[in-house]
Amino acid sequence: HSPTLCALFCTQDTVSKLLSSFFKEDKTKLSGDATLLMVEMLKVFVQEAAVRSQKQAESEDCDQVDIEHFEKILPQLVCGSTGSRNVFV
Repeated sequence: HSPTLCALFCTQDTVSKLLSSFFKEDKTKLSGDATLLMVEMLKVFVQEAAVRSQKQAESEDCDQVDIEHFEKILPQLVCGSTGSRNVFV
């Protein structure tokens, strides 16, 4: 079983570097606990996106999930949910 995309990129080091790249001042620091929390949130976000994209593809009688399916569910992830699972809003 191959590692997921999130398992490859949602590492503590990667997330720390990504978040730190947005800091405006060099003296701003990111705690290890904050980084771990963001890693877990990214994992949940990616998993939820995958599940919703798969359901979207199934609702269109598609065997494969394409970027179009992800694009259709993206507003639900960032703005709210139309279903019973409301992860980030």
